[in-house]
Amino acid sequence: MVFVDTSALYALLERDDAHHREAAQVFAGLLRRRVPLHTHAYGVVESLALAQRRLGMEAARALVHDLLGVVRVASVDEALHRAALTATLASGRRDVSLVGWASFLFMRHRKMEKAFAYDVHFFGQGFKPVQAEDHG
Repeated sequence: MVFVDTSALYALLERDDAHHREAAQVFAGLLRRRVPLHTHAYGVVESLALAQRRLGMEAARALVHDLLGVVRVASVDEALHRAALTATLASGRRDVSLVGWASFLFMRHRKMEKAFAYDVHFFGQGFKPVQAEDHG
């Protein structure tokens, strides 16, 4: 089971992203091995807004129809929302968003260890990166 972050989804969509090639290899390997991929609704909102604003509507459509079509998207319930708000404010950090804290809490609650992500904050929180050689 692997968590899929906005940073990985964006890297898959943006050919000029520094991580695009690796992200494509990782994603293909995860699909080949049928690894269950998970994210949450806040990640979808963030990813869609980013793709739409920076890359355009074709990228937004590719995100929704191609990438998210193989990712299980969970709702963010009131408990996760409140816990993420609390963590955001308690951390005092400007560099980790509400979506980031929701992701960390989501992963911990589901005992997920690996993140398909290029956001270093996941690894600072103790999660393990998924790399091309893991799923090639």
